[in-house]
Amino acid sequence: HTALSRRYVLCEVVSEDPRCRQCIEDRALGLAVRDAIARVHGDYGLACCSISFTVKYLNAYTGTVLLRCRKDSYRLLCSALPFVRHLESRAQRYPCFLNTLHVGGTIRTCQKFLIQYNRIQLLRLLQNCTNEEERQCIQKSLLSCSLTEEQSQSGDEEEDDGTE
Repeated sequence: HTALSRRYVLCEVVSEDPRCRQCIEDRALGLAVRDAIARVHGDYGLACCSISFTVKYLNAYTGTVLLRCRKDSYRLLCSALPFVRHLESRAQRYPCFLNTLHVGGTIRTCQKFLIQYNRIQLLRLLQNCTNEEERQCIQKSLLSCSLTEEQSQSGDEEEDDGTE
């Protein structure tokens, strides 16, 4: 069977250190995840997870990360993620952890989940507003939560059936 099934793991980088967000980059995150896999599952686990593992999407501003791996190794990957304790950048170590939000078969299902997740977070913020200005700002953010269709320029768009 030539088609390779994939899983997409949606995470958020959580850190007390505000400088951590500035150092989030694909390479540092990929290394931290691979290091955690090697510590938890050894060389065999690392080899299994390394096949088609990639940081597919990263938003340093929100701390949102989308990891891609093979379907048959996503459990190894997910079980190692709690062992990511820091990110390294420019010889600096920033303590953090990865909070797994969702595991999906396509990028689109992860996007839909993230929109719903963000709506819920915004509603929680709305309940804690102390003044009308804050309330209006959050309501405006809530209304802007949607998934828009974009035409892929590179032809690298993932299909919904998870095949290549």
